[in-house]
Amino acid sequence: MTSRIIVVDPFDYVVFGGTGDLARRKLLPALYHRELDGQLPDEARIIGVSRRDKADAEYRDDVRAALTSYVRADELDPAVMEKFLARLYYVAADATSSDGWTTLAATLDEGRHRVRAFYLATGPDLFGPISERIKEFGLITDRTRVVVEKPLGKDLASARAINDEIGKIFHEDQIYRIDHYLGKETVQNLMALRFANALFEPLWNSAHVDHVQITVAETVGVEGRGDYYDHSGALRDMVQNHILQLLCLVAMEPPANLEAGAVRGEKLKVLKALKPITARNADTATVRGQYRAGASPTGAVPGYLSEITDGESRTETFVALKVEVENWRWAGVPFYLRTGKRLAKRMSEVVVRFKPVPHSIFDDAAGALAANELVIRLQPDEGVKLQLMIKDPGPGGMRLTRVPLDMSFADAFKVRNPDAYERLLLDVVRGNATLFMHRDEVEAAWTWIDPILEAWGESRDTPRGYTAGTWGPSAAIALIERDGRTWHEDTF
Repeated sequence: MTSRIIVVDPFDYVVFGGTGDLARRKLLPALYHRELDGQLPDEARIIGVSRRDKADAEYRDDVRAALTSYVRADELDPAVMEKFLARLYYVAADATSSDGWTTLAATLDEGRHRVRAFYLATGPDLFGPISERIKEFGLITDRTRVVVEKPLGKDLASARAINDEIGKIFHEDQIYRIDHYLGKETVQNLMALRFANALFEPLWNSAHVDHVQITVAETVGVEGRGDYYDHSGALRDMVQNHILQLLCLVAMEPPANLEAGAVRGEKLKVLKALKPITARNADTATVRGQYRAGASPTGAVPGYLSEITDGESRTETFVALKVEVENWRWAGVPFYLRTGKRLAKRMSEVVVRFKPVPHSIFDDAAGALAANELVIRLQPDEGVKLQLMIKDPGPGGMRLTRVPLDMSFADAFKVRNPDAYERLLLDVVRGNATLFMHRDEVEAAWTWIDPILEAWGESRDTPRGYTAGTWGPSAAIALIERDGRTWHEDTF
C-alpha cells in the first residue's frame, strides 16, 4: 500500500530561530522530506531568520550540513537536495529591535499572494516581541499563520500572558500551537481505531473497560539541558502537553466531524472533566521520582543531581499519576499515566485493558483467563496489538492461551513512516488546525496541573530516587498495584 501525495499551495515559511537546534534537527529535515516526496510547489520558499549576519549561500551550506547529519544517507538525493536548498533564504533580524525587519518585509513582498507561515522556533519570551514586529512591519496578510512551540508557560498565569501577547496580534484561527506528538501516525490512528471501526466504539466505556495506561518513557537524561530542565520537570515538560493530549484522544466523545473546532471541543470537555488532584489527594494519586546513577543502553550514566549546576534539586524526572475522568462514559475507570527520563526502554504506548469475561465456562485444566488488551504503540516499532484468548492447538482437551492480533505499520504499509513535523508543518500551510491546540485547551490543562505543582511545593517530601535504567521508583508500582492492577509489560 502506498500513500497519496498532494501538492500544497505555494507558501513562504519564515522560521525565526532558523539557525537553532530545532530548525536544524527537525524543521528543515521535515521540509526536505516533503520535497523528496514531491509535495512542495515550485514557488515555495523557506526563509531562516536569526540575529547573526549570514549570506544566503552560507545559510544553504549550513543547512546542507544539517541535512547530512539528520537525514538518513539513503534518503539524501543530490538532485532533490539542490532543489530544496535553492528554496532557502536568510535574513538577519532582531526580535527586540527594528534591525533587519525592512529586509524581511522586502523579501516577503515578492510573494504576498502566498500562504505565509511564521514559525517561532524561539524561547516563549520572544513570542510577543516577534509578533509585534510582524504587525509593525505590515507582514500580516489574510493567508498568514503563526506557529508557536511549547513550552507555553510554566503555569496558568504565564500561559495566559503568552496567549494574550500573541492574541493581541493574531486571530485565534491564525495561531497554531504545535505539539509534535499529535502529528505521529499512530496518535492519529487512535481516532481511526475508535471512529472508523464498529468493533471498538461500543466497548469504549466504563461498562467494558477496566482501566487505561499511557506510558511515555525515555532512556536519555537531560542531555546537557540540566539547567533548563530543572526549571521545568517531567510534569510540565511531558504531562501538561503530550500525555494529556493522548488522554484526550482516548477519552473524548465522538466529534461531529474532523474539523478543528469539533475535535478541539471534545478534547476540552475531557480536560474540564478531570478530577482535581490537590494537596488532599496528591499523596495517593501521584508519584514523583528523580534518577540516580545507573546504566543506560550506552553504558554507565550519572545521576540527575550530577548534571545540574547547583547539585541540589527537588525537580522530578519521573511522574506517575492516577487520573479519573468524571463523566458518564468513564466514571470509575482509572487512567494511569507515567513518564520519565533514564527509564529501562524508550517507548510510548497506550494500553486499554478491558474487563474480564463475567463468567468462565472452562474448567481449571483450561488455564486462567486473561483480560483482553488493546495496545497502541506510538514509538518505536509503531503498531497495534489486540490480545485475545484462543484454544492452544492440539489434541488432549481444551487449553487456552493468550495471543496477539498484531499489526506493524512497517509491515502493513510499504512506505516510510513520516516524522510528525512533516505532517504538522504542511497542515499549517493547508490551514488545517485539527492537530493543534486551541488556547482553551492549553489553559484548561494548566488549570488541572497547577494544583499538583502547588501540592508538591507545599510538601516536605522530595522526589523518590530510582536507579537509571529501571522503570522508576517502586512507589509507582505501588500506585497501580494497590488497585489490584499492574503496569503493562512490553510485548513489542
